[in-house]
Amino acid sequence: MKEKSNTKVERLVVGISGSSAPLLGIRLLEVLKQHAAIETHLVLSPNLVQTLRAEAPEYTIDKVHALAHYHYGPGQIGAAIASGSFHTLGMVVIPSSMRTLAAIAHGSGDNLLTRAADVHLKERRPLILVPRETPLNLAHLRNMVQVTEMGGVILPPSMAFYHRPKTPMDLVDHTVGKVLDLLRIPHDLYERWSGAPASDA
Repeated sequence: MKEKSNTKVERLVVGISGSSAPLLGIRLLEVLKQHAAIETHLVLSPNLVQTLRAEAPEYTIDKVHALAHYHYGPGQIGAAIASGSFHTLGMVVIPSSMRTLAAIAHGSGDNLLTRAADVHLKERRPLILVPRETPLNLAHLRNMVQVTEMGGVILPPSMAFYHRPKTPMDLVDHTVGKVLDLLRIPHDLYERWSGAPASDA
């Protein structure tokens, strides 16, 4: 008889929109694959295929799907993650296009990605959006405020240099690490700030 594991598995929904920088979401999935206690449920935007071809041709949709435990098509509105009765640790949309941000801000669950995000807001579960756009117009900013007022967290992929990044992937890992911090998932993706050196003055 197989011994039953005492490890509690937490479900996490990951959405990757058709925005630029899909590598952020891919990297998050790669890191989460190393966590035995995290079960990932992935939903992709219909436009992601074009973005992958332009920015990350080494990844096909099938390869991205393979990084998650479960994956769903954007039209599968009847999927488990579309219901509040399906308990999760939270949801991350990484990256989030401005269209996806707007749909979530205004409660337009027109596909599974935005419907799942709406579920997390109504169930008061963590929802983290990583918006990828610059500069921002007033509509973008108001949508971010609206999501924040509803309980979501806006986490822009802002560059940081205190951890002395040497490659573009170091910057990607910093953003992914910040997402994991919000979800209380341990990681060692970047060196944390430990304070400025003592002054000689």
